[in-house]
Amino acid sequence: MKTALVTGANRGIGFETSKQLAALGYFVYLGCRDKVKGLEAIKKLKALGYSNVDCIELDITNIHSIKSAKQELENKTKQLDVLINNAGISGGFPQPSLKVSIETLKEVFESNFFGPIQIIQAFIELLKKSTAPRIVNVSTELSSLTKHGDPTWKFYSVKPSAYGPSKTALNAYTVMLAFELKDTNFKVNCVCPGFTATEFNNYSGEKTVEQGTSAIIKYATIENDGPTGKFFNEDGEIAW
Repeated sequence: MKTALVTGANRGIGFETSKQLAALGYFVYLGCRDKVKGLEAIKKLKALGYSNVDCIELDITNIHSIKSAKQELENKTKQLDVLINNAGISGGFPQPSLKVSIETLKEVFESNFFGPIQIIQAFIELLKKSTAPRIVNVSTELSSLTKHGDPTWKFYSVKPSAYGPSKTALNAYTVMLAFELKDTNFKVNCVCPGFTATEFNNYSGEKTVEQGTSAIIKYATIENDGPTGKFFNEDGEIAW
């Protein structure tokens, strides 16, 4: 049975991604900062008939938590086939460029940029043991510099100066990582779920979690001839 680790998995897109991967037959480890909430999520999934799930306490901003989670996962499985870097924060909107605090910038980058990198570096050896390892870094259209330069884009006026750049940086790292792994079976991509109604945005999004998760699942399960080092949403490739 293939295995997957999803960060930020106790709610929203992370929970739905875990559910859909479990439905596809993966054994899914839900990485959750709060173990109690993680166990509640496991209970919900098991009530839906999914026994192929487990919870791992994992705070992506805490290196000690990451090391502990790595050890726990190594004790549970010999390999990891899919890593979904979903956990992240918005930092609160709006974020005007001249007023956003350095503290907010540091906090958002810690979760959205440094956190996923630490996770990838910690779990890379388990991923290398897979015959078809996949990494999906959950991003956002608000990271696209091309779109931010297009006045006809429907979100043109939304300019979150901490959240957007933190994901732009994650996109850049994804390109570098994909290049480093280009001669392997790894597929490493950024995926934007779109403006999805979750607690993350006070349920103001336009899509359901099922719709938002579809692209994540697609690129988490692509074949070996699929793309790597790219940025996608459900409609296809997004300009950087």
